[in-house]
Formats: sequence, C-alpha cells, structure tokens
Amino acid sequence: AMGPAGMRFPGQPQTGAVLLVSNLNEQMVTPDALFTLFGVYGDVHRVKIMFNKKDNALVQFADPMQAQQALTHLDKVKVWGKQVKVAPSKHSIVQMPKEGQPDAGLTKDYTNSPLHRFKKPNSKNHHNIFPPSATLHLSNIPPNVSEEDIKNIFQEHGTIEAFKFFQKDRKMALIQMSAVDEAISALMALHNYDLGNNHHLRVSFTKSVI
Repeated sequence: AMGPAGMRFPGQPQTGAVLLVSNLNEQMVTPDALFTLFGVYGDVHRVKIMFNKKDNALVQFADPMQAQQALTHLDKVKVWGKQVKVAPSKHSIVQMPKEGQPDAGLTKDYTNSPLHRFKKPNSKNHHNIFPPSATLHLSNIPPNVSEEDIKNIFQEHGTIEAFKFFQKDRKMALIQMSAVDEAISALMALHNYDLGNNHHLRVSFTKSVI
C-alpha cells in the first residue's frame, strides 16, 4: 500500500491490480466463477486460469485498491472444498492469448461486462462489502417467484438453514446456508441467475442474520 507522497507502509507488500489465486479445485474452476466471486470485492477485468496448472489463476482488477480488498476477504477461504490462497501477482496485467495460441477458453476479458458492481462511484455497493458469510442477501426477485422456487435452486449447493423475504420489499430476501463454503458456491453459481421476465438474481454476502 502506498502512503501519502508515495511512501510505502512497512510490512505491506505492494499489491498491484493482479492477484494470483492458487489451490483451486481444477474440476470446478471456470473464469466466470472466479469473475463472480472476486467481483464481489471489485470490478474484475480479466481472469486467466493457467493452461498447464489449472489450480492456479490470475485475476486482474480495475485498480489495486479493489485487488487489495479481494485479497483481504478471500485469502484462505474454502472454495469448492479447498482452502484457496490469494496473493499479489508479479504480473501487472493479464495478457490475452495471442491469435492461434491454445487457451481452451481459460482466459477471458470482462472489461466491458454489464455485471461490474462498482462502476457507479457512489453506489451503495461500495458500502456493502462484507467477508464471505453463510447467509446471502438476494435481490431483484420478481413477484411470481416463491420461497420454494428459490430454495429449489439453492439446495443444489448445500443445505438451506433458513429463508426470509424482506417485509418492506419482497424483491429482496435472505437465505442462510449451513456453511460459508456452500454460500460461496451458491453465489458463484447463482449471481445473475435468470429468474424469468428478464429478472436476474443478485447475490451478495451480508452481515444480516435471519
């Protein structure tokens, strides 16, 4: 971290905009899943899963502050059954593959994704940044979607402990999974899930409890 006038704070490694994520579950990992999980903490511009070492990936953020935020919240968290490690990368950017290079869809550019959470400078997303939690905040739920409908899509990712619609606003709800890693899997799979009528579910971690 840079202090005033470019002084470095002692003991803090200089984090650029790119993070190295290791000990990933090779069977499960996709660029989209990492884009979604890391996108909770900043706007992810590129993701590269290493072609020869698929349990490693590079994640490039819009800026170093967001990368630092993601590192703080996601290092040593359990994702798909494995404790992942998140560290600053020595790469300053993630290179896209050159024409004709084998890549197998492992590198993706998300710079213009409509799913960035932090594009608007003063949006409330900036204030609602929480560590991974077993309880998830859901929003953008259309009126015809029931508690049962939502539970049906979430139960593929673990055991549901509790569910509650917001009293004042039925477009929002809380759902509690039995463990943080189940909630992480559910968030990766179901953020932006199409609930019909052009309503895409929004999923976030939360401090709220049911």
